[in-house]
Amino acid sequence: MANVVWHKQLRILLDLTRDDLDHPELPDLWDTVYKTDRFYGRLGVPVSERDLQCGGVCRDMGVEAPMHLRMRGGRRETVHERREDKERHSVPMSDEHKAYQERILRAAHEGGFGGDSEVRTRVGRTWIQTDTLVEGADGRRIGWEVQLSTIDESGLRGVRARAGKAAKNGITPAWHTDRAAYAQRNDTHWTRSDRLPAELIARNGDLRIVSGFRILDFWHCDTSAVYPCPYGIRRCGKAHATAKPREVFFDDMVRQTAAGSIVPIQFRAGSKVHRYWVTSADRDRLDDLNSDDTRLPPERDTAPASGASRNRPTCQPAVALLAPPPQPSPPALPALPVQPLAPAVETTPAAAEQYAYRSEQVADGATGLPAELIALQRAADDAHHRLQLLHDHHERELQRRVWRETAEAAQAAVTHYARTKRLNRHEVEARVRRIVRNPTG
Repeated sequence: MANVVWHKQLRILLDLTRDDLDHPELPDLWDTVYKTDRFYGRLGVPVSERDLQCGGVCRDMGVEAPMHLRMRGGRRETVHERREDKERHSVPMSDEHKAYQERILRAAHEGGFGGDSEVRTRVGRTWIQTDTLVEGADGRRIGWEVQLSTIDESGLRGVRARAGKAAKNGITPAWHTDRAAYAQRNDTHWTRSDRLPAELIARNGDLRIVSGFRILDFWHCDTSAVYPCPYGIRRCGKAHATAKPREVFFDDMVRQTAAGSIVPIQFRAGSKVHRYWVTSADRDRLDDLNSDDTRLPPERDTAPASGASRNRPTCQPAVALLAPPPQPSPPALPALPVQPLAPAVETTPAAAEQYAYRSEQVADGATGLPAELIALQRAADDAHHRLQLLHDHHERELQRRVWRETAEAAQAAVTHYARTKRLNRHEVEARVRRIVRNPTG
């Protein structure tokens, strides 16, 4: 049985939990629909040839499930024609699915964002059912859908329609899975983690997203380029972007999508369009490239998609991912802690450790923030400014490494300070940057 029915002829959803079926503009709608269905029954019309279908779980999955109406004990009921359609409603939520929902909400709350699970959003005469809805910054709403089971041999259906409906109504769809077959689909923006038991998903260790997030490498198509020309010719002389896989921590993904620092894009590679998650800085540079591909888009101030973490991993990293941690190089400015790029290796970065041991920090009298946060952000900005002044390729690579290290150190410091003081990390970061870049503002 189901409470929501789709009427094929009227093309409306009927909510049997409401006296007017949620259509007050159509008086006596129940009597009309019920009497029509019973009339078809007396004539022997098959249920599959009548006007009613399941408007709930089955419709969301793209399955046409015929139904008929009945009255039992004075209560309105709908009945599926096929047993397999009925069983689709009674499949219990797995422990792994519940663990993901709890983890998404916990990660959002730690970042200063709200949210709830199993949220039903009214859209005109229909609804959007969201596994977990995160309320982000600036009115941003991220609708997380967790898909861990295989529906049938043809896989999940109706994803594009559900994602499109959510996007049209202000909800950014974020679908997560542990099935490689789903992660390779291109009907929405998928992310994937390794298949883990519920107790590992729920705990506070680091959970990796191994598919779905990309960093964009921008390059000039000349004889020194390491990538082949996407147009299939030798060298076209234009600027291009290449999407490279990068792992990111699941908790960081939840928080940064809510903050707007990780965003979905549609990336064209040849004749095919892919759907990836990238940093907002990469998205902006890609927009610049698409507007004018005769030159490389300018470097933008950006933070890494994920800072290195001091947490233990949820599982043993794959052997292929293990590598000796890079040795910290001497920073261009004095007293700057350095950490390796994350999350290439799940180790405790030097920068995070050094900052974590400082329980007492000297606060800047004018801003109220620790003076070290201001100094680290200023150092990162200075390193980025020096990078823009260089033209030699080798010198730019060295300076880019310095800039990334200083930026990661600043990010680690902001993250630790926000968590310690139970503040919204996005707001702390924005305030620090505003103080450094607009001292008189």
